Amino acid sequence: MSFDSPWMLLLLAVVPLLVAAYVVALRRRARRAERLASEGLVPTTAGRRLRRRHIPFALFAAGITLVVFGLARPTVNLPVPQREGTVILAFDVSNSMSAKDLKPTRMEAAKVAARAFIEQQPSSIKIGVVAFGDSAVTVLKPSNVKDEVLAAVNRLSISGGTSLGQGIFTSLRTIAGKPLKIDDSALASDAGSVNIGFFGSSAIILLSDGENTTRPDPLALAEVASTAGVHVHAIGLGTERGTVVQVDGFSVATSLDAAMLKKIADTTDGTYNQASDAAALTSIYKSIDLEFKTVKKPREATALFAAAGGLLLALGSALSILWLGRVV
Repeated sequence: MSFDSPWMLLLLAVVPLLVAAYVVALRRRARRAERLASEGLVPTTAGRRLRRRHIPFALFAAGITLVVFGLARPTVNLPVPQREGTVILAFDVSNSMSAKDLKPTRMEAAKVAARAFIEQQPSSIKIGVVAFGDSAVTVLKPSNVKDEVLAAVNRLSISGGTSLGQGIFTSLRTIAGKPLKIDDSALASDAGSVNIGFFGSSAIILLSDGENTTRPDPLALAEVASTAGVHVHAIGLGTERGTVVQVDGFSVATSLDAAMLKKIADTTDGTYNQASDAAALTSIYKSIDLEFKTVKKPREATALFAAAGGLLLALGSALSILWLGRVV
């Protein structure tokens, strides 16, 4: 326990003064009672009152002590349960994300949804940003500074093809916070046996149209994520009917591959949602499996001490009036 106004504790010197005054008053009353006894005027209830007459004063003294502690503004470290975890926003930044079957474009719709998601998160959740096209890069390491995360999302731009596998792998590497090496032969033969560690309070939110154009196999990387305890929540951007985009003067057809995204999500026990509007991503937070950790946080306990002290003073007053016919 610490105190923000420790000098107020000097008022505790009042308590022993009150005790001394009380003892003096008791002696005076005892002498007066002896005089009355010599005259045969001592009340018959004196013996019963003698046994409990100190209780009200003890309550007064304890109450004043607690009030003084309250005036010193005590701060205590209390254990508080807190949800903690890491979420990676993995953005598909391939050329197909410029398609306008989501208004204004798939990419802009993804950014709007991501911003809404970021704003809703508590400070105990760290958010990282990964961008993937033909390859993938960590745009921002996990951070609980919302302005940093929003800035990272805002500066994403479109280029190249799509490698969902690279997006998942780089997201896992960002969660682990260290370089990861995955043997290609093991990935091809039994991806579920690839062990990169366990990160049970982490999740990847994969924002993509699901059109995979290059290796590695995204479903194999999803198996690796599942073994690591990382859920992949996929957000489908676009429509299955699709549209046409212009890439380097060529017209390229593009459509939402919901089946691929669903397989990735199912492999990791994640969820799939189609981002028909910006609100779709905001519901994902409820699906993320995060850990509860107990952390100690400072809390000012002034009100608690003041309330307890006031209660003891009130109780002491009531008992004094009830038993002795006076407040003190």
